[in-house]
Amino acid sequence: MNKKTSSKSDQVEYDDEIELPEVLPILPASDIVPFPSVVLSLYVTSEAGIRAVESVVDDHKFVFVLAQKDSEVDEPAVSDLYTTGVICSVMRMLKLPDNRCKVLLQGMFRGRVEEFKKKKKFLSASVEPILTPDYVEVTAEQESLMHRIEENVRVLVEYEHLPEEILVVTEDIDEPGMFADVVSAHYQLEVEKAQTFLEELDPVERLKLTDNLVTEDLNQFIVSENVKALAQDELSKDQRDYFLREQLKLIRRELGETDAAPDDLAELRSALKKAKLPKHAKEEADKQLIRLERMHVESSEHSLLRTYLEWLADLPWSKKSRERLDLKKARKGLDEDHFGLDKVKDRILEYLSVRKLNKESAGPILCFVGPPGVGKTSLGKTIAAALGRKFHRISIGGVRDEAEIRGHRRTYVGALPGRIIQGLKQAGTNNPVIVLDELDKVGADFRGDPASALLEVLDPQQNDTFTDHYVNIPFDLSNTMFIATANTVDTIPEALMDRLEIIRISGYTTEEKIEIAKRYLVPRQLKKCGVDKYKLKINDQALRFLIERYTREAGVRNLEREIGALCRKVARGIAEGKKPLQSIKEQDVQKMLGPTHYDPDPDEALDMVGLVRGLAWTAHGGEMMPIEASVAKGNGALTLTGRLGDVMQESARAAVFYARANAEALGLDPDFYQKLDIHVHVPGGAIPKDGPSAGISIATAIVSALSGRKISHELAMTGEITLRGNVLQIGGLKEKALAALRYEIKKVIIPYENLKDLEDVPKEQRDQIKFIPVKHIGEVLEYSLKDSSRSRSRGKSKSKKQGRVSPVV
Repeated sequence: MNKKTSSKSDQVEYDDEIELPEVLPILPASDIVPFPSVVLSLYVTSEAGIRAVESVVDDHKFVFVLAQKDSEVDEPAVSDLYTTGVICSVMRMLKLPDNRCKVLLQGMFRGRVEEFKKKKKFLSASVEPILTPDYVEVTAEQESLMHRIEENVRVLVEYEHLPEEILVVTEDIDEPGMFADVVSAHYQLEVEKAQTFLEELDPVERLKLTDNLVTEDLNQFIVSENVKALAQDELSKDQRDYFLREQLKLIRRELGETDAAPDDLAELRSALKKAKLPKHAKEEADKQLIRLERMHVESSEHSLLRTYLEWLADLPWSKKSRERLDLKKARKGLDEDHFGLDKVKDRILEYLSVRKLNKESAGPILCFVGPPGVGKTSLGKTIAAALGRKFHRISIGGVRDEAEIRGHRRTYVGALPGRIIQGLKQAGTNNPVIVLDELDKVGADFRGDPASALLEVLDPQQNDTFTDHYVNIPFDLSNTMFIATANTVDTIPEALMDRLEIIRISGYTTEEKIEIAKRYLVPRQLKKCGVDKYKLKINDQALRFLIERYTREAGVRNLEREIGALCRKVARGIAEGKKPLQSIKEQDVQKMLGPTHYDPDPDEALDMVGLVRGLAWTAHGGEMMPIEASVAKGNGALTLTGRLGDVMQESARAAVFYARANAEALGLDPDFYQKLDIHVHVPGGAIPKDGPSAGISIATAIVSALSGRKISHELAMTGEITLRGNVLQIGGLKEKALAALRYEIKKVIIPYENLKDLEDVPKEQRDQIKFIPVKHIGEVLEYSLKDSSRSRSRGKSKSKKQGRVSPVV
């Protein structure tokens, strides 16, 4: 049964009747939609499509061309094809060397699939031709539409936007449907949109769709020309990309898409929105974002401005850790992480108690002061854990540039925010615990004074509007808890000290170090070296030997290094297949670590003339400072060696003058200053030494050397001396007492005014030392100098006469 069509249709006019087979071969079109009355050329790649064309090409018969829904499918199935297509006549077929074929087709009229029929070699279907009336009366509206389309097309052709052949093809077409099909076919529409045009059967509606298509194309072209005219004066070869972006912006503006952000800035805009900036920060961010959108991407300022906005988006303006303060947990954490330090722990718990009762309290900034290795920074970590906050450490030792704190202004190349803002970004919240490490080592030079910049950071009354030079927007630091650490307060400016509450952490005794090693250091190093599973133990005698002979420090940092060295020796033995040690004893330590670093001085066990064991305070804790004095025949010259500072030299001169003024009472030759030269030396000549607390030690050494009386080796002393012989108060008593214990000295002479400071010395250590408080140098000499035949009677009588003998604590 053959299907016949009328000799006239809206697609094409035929004088003879066309006979269509009942079943037509299907030719899939992957990236194009055919239209009636249009000649099209297709490249056929699928085997089924090639066989379909070959089956009809010899007789110039028909194929039914259907567009594919997905152009990526090589061998489409029934479900991959649209059901409305165009019945086409095969005019010519050319096989290509790459197994493809090129087909020339004449579109005839629309058709709709009634039923797909799959043959062995290709798809086919029974097709219902879609016919239109033989004659359609053209209304005035339709004629006006066709005229407008024709005029718009003519403009586009004149500017070479459309091919000139479209005017030739459409010149004699007066039927609306055919006119719309021919014009639409010359646009490279997306398959889905072109299929919509094809499936519209009403000629008038197709004409309207075509009018919208051409009008939109013309508007875009006009906008493009306007952009060229506006930007022509500023264009250059290097600005080609800029022109294209400006063109895109105007097109979007004409299409009403002004709110659509460029793709490369959409992510940045989203990040700024998620950051929940405060009102003043959001206004500045929006302002700078608008500038960025208008800026050429290759502009030098573009990358700087984008980096700035990324910093604003990354800062924790509204992110905050939820604070859960449990004092019992805090106490447990302090006890687990730190041995001893009871007073320090009590002060920390008091501080946390106030925070728990009044979360808005702007308390003082805690500053832990003590020698290296005593656990100052780790106390900050424990506080952060107790509060449930993030922890961040900022080392400001050696910082000399104010910009390190406040940031660099964005006008400088490579500008960045200061360390405070960087720390907040890394912490990820606006209420972390930030430890400012090595506060005492902040410097200053021509680039500014970082310590002064810290005043605003650490002042609770000011830091809610801290302004970093780079960010240039006030940032609230009032939620941040700052904790400082230092080795000494001597180099901290007074204005900064006013904002700090000093909590001193002294060194540890040998017994405390043994306990710390057993609880923390040994297990940590065993695990670090991978020998924890072998249950290695280091007994107390070995630890004591390690502490006394290989380390001499207030903290435990070097002790941990030496323990790590022992563990590495054991690990090497295990790795080499040796039997692992179960326990390290005292005799094993020297075998594994080699010669000891600190051995007892034979002179330390002897009473000697002119040798005094003084006590000194250093940034690393207390230290014993032996002072030697010797005399020789001369004319009264005083020589001072050992890199003594001005204050110690003045103390030596004051001691000599006191000895001259009281020579008779001290049993000395009144003319010694004319007959003898005096030499005072403090061993350790490479180390600078200074301070007033060596006054009584120098005086005792000089008097001992002049009188020939020996000084007790069981005794150490500290105190400042005046010309009249009075002993004045000194600082660092706790550290000096711990140093005396490290050197196994059990008697210490101290100024009487320092009796109150003995409360700072732990009771366990206080009970091990006999403290002798003195008010005058006569009492010092009474306790320290051994009697000799020439001075016994005169020395005692003078001391009793002055009434200077003090009680022993």
